[in-house]
Amino acid sequence: MIDLISNILFINVFSVPILLVLLVLIVAFSYYLLFLQDESILWLENENIFVDPKKGEEHKFPSIMDKNIKDDNVYLSIVIPAYNEEVRLPKMLDETLKFLNDKSKKELKFTYEIIIVDDGSKDNTAKLVTSYIESSPQSNIRLLKLKKNRGKGGAVKRGVLCSRGKYILMVDADGATDFKDFNRVEDYMKKIEKNENGIVCGSRSHLVDSDLVAKRSLLRNVLMYGFHIFVETLCVKGIKDTQCGFKLFTRETSKKIFPTLHIERWAFDVEILYLAQKLNIPIAEVAVNWTEIDGSKLDPFSSSIQMAKDILRIRMRYLLGIWKIKSSK
Repeated sequence: MIDLISNILFINVFSVPILLVLLVLIVAFSYYLLFLQDESILWLENENIFVDPKKGEEHKFPSIMDKNIKDDNVYLSIVIPAYNEEVRLPKMLDETLKFLNDKSKKELKFTYEIIIVDDGSKDNTAKLVTSYIESSPQSNIRLLKLKKNRGKGGAVKRGVLCSRGKYILMVDADGATDFKDFNRVEDYMKKIEKNENGIVCGSRSHLVDSDLVAKRSLLRNVLMYGFHIFVETLCVKGIKDTQCGFKLFTRETSKKIFPTLHIERWAFDVEILYLAQKLNIPIAEVAVNWTEIDGSKLDPFSSSIQMAKDILRIRMRYLLGIWKIKSSK
C-alpha cells in the first residue's frame, strides 16, 4: 500500500515537468521545421560561369528562363552533380559520351550538352572535367564549379537552371544506371508528354525482390522500406522509386519546378515529384538497369534522419503556405 501511494505521488510530482519538457521540445521542433531553414543564395559572385575550350574565355551560363533559347538549339541537356567524383566519373563519362556520339551519328537532329556541376569538391573532380573539355571540345561538356557544397539537390537545381535543352536528364556521376536506358526513358516521355510537360523517372522498384536486396544490410533494407512508406503517406503518391538518380524532364516542366525547389540535400527528388503532382504534370516510371557502385557518399542512418526532416518540412511548409510555387512566366 505504501509503495502504491509512493508511485502515485511520484507520478503527480514528476509527470507535469516531463510533459512540459515534451511540449517544449515538440514546439521547438515544429518551429525548426517551419521557420529555421535558411533560404540558399542561388549564385555566389562569379559562380555561374563556364570556360570556352576553344578560346579560353569565360562566359555566363544561360538561364533556362531565357525566351531567346529555342528548343531546337539543343535537344538534350544532361546534368551531372559531382562531389569528389574523380574516381568514379571517368568510366561514367566515357560510356555516356560513346552512347551520345553514336546516337548523334544515327539521328541527325539529336544534339546534346553535358553540364557537370562540381559541388564544391575537395579532390580533383574539376581538373578531371577540364581535361575532358580540353581534349574533346566537340563533346559539348561544360563545367559549372560551385564555390561551396550545396548538396546533390542544390547542384542539380543549378545545373538545370543553366540548361538549354528541349529535354533535361538528371543522372548520377557514379554510372550506376546504364545510360543506354535513355532510349527507353525518351520513348516513354513521348507517350505521356502533355502540353510540353512531363517527367519520366528511372525506377529500380523491379529489383526489390532480386538478389540486390538480399546483399544489402538489414539496416539499409529497413530504411528503404520505411522511407517509401513515409514518402507515400506524406508527400508523393503512387511512385515506387522516388530516389533513382535518372530522371528526364521537359524544358517547360523544369521551368515550373526548379525555380521553386527548396530542398537541396537528398530529399530533393521528393519535393520535385510533390510539386509535379500538385501541378498535374504527367509522371511515369520506367524500369532501368541499375548496379550498386562502391564509393557512395550516402550514410544510410544520418541521411535517413535528414531526409525524414526534409520530407516533414516539405509537407508542412507547402500545406501552410510558407513555401509557394513560383510562376514560370
